[in-house]
Amino acid sequence: MLLELHVKDLALVEDVWLRFDPGMTVLTGETGAGKTVLVEALKLLLGERADSTLVRSGAEEALVEGRFEADGAEIVVQRRVSADGRSRCTLDGTMATVGMLAERLGPLVDLHGQHDHQALLHPSNHRAYLDRSIGAEAERALAEYRTAFAAASAARTALAELEESLADRERQADFLRFQLNDIESAAPRTGEDDEIDALLPRLRHAERLMDAAATAHAALRDEEGAWEALGAAVAALSGASGLDPALDALHDDLVQAAAAVDGVGSRLRAYAESVEHDPRALDEAEARRAVLDTLKRKYGPTLGDVARVRDQAVERLAALDAGEEGLSASRERVAESERALRDAGGVLQGVRDAAVGGFESALQRAASELALPGAVFRVRREELPFEAWTADGPERVEFLFSASAGDEPKPLAKIASGGETSRVMLALKSVLGDADDVPVLAFDEVDAGIGGATALAVGERLASLAADRQVLVITHLAQVAAFADHQVVVHKAREGERSVTRVRVVDDEERVAEIARMLSGNASETGLAHARELLSQVAAR
Repeated sequence: MLLELHVKDLALVEDVWLRFDPGMTVLTGETGAGKTVLVEALKLLLGERADSTLVRSGAEEALVEGRFEADGAEIVVQRRVSADGRSRCTLDGTMATVGMLAERLGPLVDLHGQHDHQALLHPSNHRAYLDRSIGAEAERALAEYRTAFAAASAARTALAELEESLADRERQADFLRFQLNDIESAAPRTGEDDEIDALLPRLRHAERLMDAAATAHAALRDEEGAWEALGAAVAALSGASGLDPALDALHDDLVQAAAAVDGVGSRLRAYAESVEHDPRALDEAEARRAVLDTLKRKYGPTLGDVARVRDQAVERLAALDAGEEGLSASRERVAESERALRDAGGVLQGVRDAAVGGFESALQRAASELALPGAVFRVRREELPFEAWTADGPERVEFLFSASAGDEPKPLAKIASGGETSRVMLALKSVLGDADDVPVLAFDEVDAGIGGATALAVGERLASLAADRQVLVITHLAQVAAFADHQVVVHKAREGERSVTRVRVVDDEERVAEIARMLSGNASETGLAHARELLSQVAAR
């Protein structure tokens, strides 16, 4: 759930802190007070695109911070939007991208703006709504169908490519043979370029390396060299052996040093003898490196990639050489995959067949509770030709609606009333509630275009959604606000030459006064009486 929201310098909001509790919270206030800005702030935390025009005039940046709770752990997110359009995000104190915000917080909040119910009007979304209402059984059937659909698509693509390649088989074969001969004639080994890179410096600088090793060896082992000097020092200390333990320890250290110098000297001599100044070997290594570089430019960028191109050429030539036999096998794979797809499509349709009646009835019951007693819902499912099947299934799904039982149900897009559309959306959200585990639902004036008894029905439905999740509602309707567990008033305050947005939680008589304002525009005695009556009526439902 959403625990806390901090908004600073966003549009009309100068600096607002809001704490949220479980249940249903409504945000009310005069038009233009800044209620919708708080929804924009929430959208920013959910990873939506930042707009620099949202930064309050005169401010350098807007800041939105939120504290959420999920699975017993707190999540702290911050979003900064500068006046020049740059955006910065942090998630639990660590830098993040907007994609990371959407991935982490998107599953926690389902936000319905004033126009978000337009998604309900697009038939392309209806199949997903139906499957969500069915739940895990539809999810499994759809996953299996999509696996079969992907396999059939891959088989068809492979067949098309094979048919195309066979149509121009000789040209393809010549090209593949050229690639294969080009690579195999060089016979590259994976890692060979690294070996040459390690060898080249020794070949290029052989004389310098030999001179350096020989000079070092001479300094150690020639007459009056380091080894001779160490020997003299050891002999000098040996003459006093046993007289003082401290001097004996130094004697032992010199013996070890002499042995180390002797070993290094032997290795230097061996190294100097091992290095050869061989111009021919250098030329061969340089030439081989050039061959490998050419292969990598053509087929790389690594020798591993070159090897893969070689292997693919071998496989492709084998497929081309197989000719009609390979084409026949490919066609059989397509046929098998399409049989599996038809079977999976039948299973998916069966799952939907079994559930669609209950889904229609549940929607009608929910609509009846939202003051649409004569509403009729139908789910129209049109089976597509097999070649037109999509990853979503073998059929097109569209919701039909009629506000009156006597009228023929029509596509939702033809619903004239915005109030009806909002109620259909709430009915759908109610039906999907059991299959939808999103813990926070936010509604921005989705009750537009309704009033009276219908508004009471909408408020009651929103309150029922809040029974097992957090529901946040921005509303102008007192009938909806009366159902809230918590009410926050958003208002403008005049400070000097400017207006700023302020918020306050109202309860008891303050809440009665706000409900009265929403009902009649003022807090007169008559308005207050009507507000108390409404709150009592709601409490008794």
